[in-house]
Amino acid sequence: MKIGFLAMSGIRAHDPELLALGLTLPGFVERSRQIASLPSLGLLYLAAMTPPGHELHYFEAESDRSEPAEVYSCDLVAISTFSAQVLEAYAIADRLRRAGVRVAMGGLHVSVRPEEAARHADYVMRGEGEGAWAAIVEAAASGAPPRAFDANDFPAVDVAALPVPRYDLLGDRPYNRFTVQTSRGCPWRCDFCASTVMLSQSYRKRPVSSVIRDIRAVMALRERPFIEFADDNTFVDKAWGRELCRQLAPLRLKWFTETDISVADDPELLDLMAKAGCRQVLIGLESPGASALEGMEMRANFKARRAKRYAPALKRIQAHGITVNGCFILGLDEHGPEVFGQVLDYARSIPLYDVQITILTPFPGTPLYDRLLAEGRLLEPERWDLCTLFDVNYGPKKMSVEELRSGIRWLTERLYGAEETAARRKPFFAGLRRRPDHRPAA
Repeated sequence: MKIGFLAMSGIRAHDPELLALGLTLPGFVERSRQIASLPSLGLLYLAAMTPPGHELHYFEAESDRSEPAEVYSCDLVAISTFSAQVLEAYAIADRLRRAGVRVAMGGLHVSVRPEEAARHADYVMRGEGEGAWAAIVEAAASGAPPRAFDANDFPAVDVAALPVPRYDLLGDRPYNRFTVQTSRGCPWRCDFCASTVMLSQSYRKRPVSSVIRDIRAVMALRERPFIEFADDNTFVDKAWGRELCRQLAPLRLKWFTETDISVADDPELLDLMAKAGCRQVLIGLESPGASALEGMEMRANFKARRAKRYAPALKRIQAHGITVNGCFILGLDEHGPEVFGQVLDYARSIPLYDVQITILTPFPGTPLYDRLLAEGRLLEPERWDLCTLFDVNYGPKKMSVEELRSGIRWLTERLYGAEETAARRKPFFAGLRRRPDHRPAA
């Protein structure tokens, strides 16, 4: 068979004023462009798990949300999608099926709404797809009728045994970053997080040797690539993280990852991260005050317990020459209209090199979605296209919907202006020059 892997990429938002601001504020679109240009690691893993004897191709949805014409020459097309993109993905799947192309769908949204996806796909995958993919390919090749596949019906995915993703299928596309996975899952259980809803297993680390193997595969295709670790929380295990950095250092690459604030507790790890080429860590701070964080992390109340120590921890990380992208979620139940000014003041006080602000988003399958639905606070249930992180689809507790919308516009305009961004970053570069191991930024 000819099998296509179709990636749904790009940032979504409906708020016209926020979109207009994004076109003019370089700081706002910088991270968005990086995310939008990342290849789909999940699809590249499926390609690597495909039984031999098939012709494989990697595609991306067009910027106008249409599909490349070549996908219609495929016998089977696999589509992985998030909630914000799922209606577009369904429309593409419907067109493909009308043309006689079999469609398999999976990913975060499909995993929690498999019955919905089954109306648009021949084969639906619930959960991690690597274990079931060969069976899906066999079903398509034999012309088997539509059915759903559940990861729990197959052997659990052993992350230590994962093959090298099929980076070679990316061809000469001008990616500025390449994704490599070092771990799956996160030990914390935040009520808003959609990343854990399809992972039936707990937090798992890959062998460091496998991570380095995958990076070398990317390096064989691109000279000195920038690596983005596709993890939810990379440095949970500090000893493992130190070994990862020791083996990364000789490669002389630059890289980015997501982790939690506890990385600041290990000075040796921070030193090793800096020497290994870490340029930035993204950390979910969520709120400038601890009260709004109470109960958000449902296992150990981790975020609320650490909130009072955020500031010195963030400063320690950046003092090691590693920039922090501090993430805030606006519209938490304890947030009133004053939160927008508080986030701005907090970002300036550290100062944070980068700031990411999003609106609290009830993704399907999360405890947050279920709670807001039960409380009658969802404005338009099942409006998946509003699950963009930038659109409001619920009633906040301590402000109006319009106050939340206007507040994020106000904060966006102030946070991401060129002068504000430069002013926040200036102290970082000044501190970098004072470091004894300072090397000019490449």
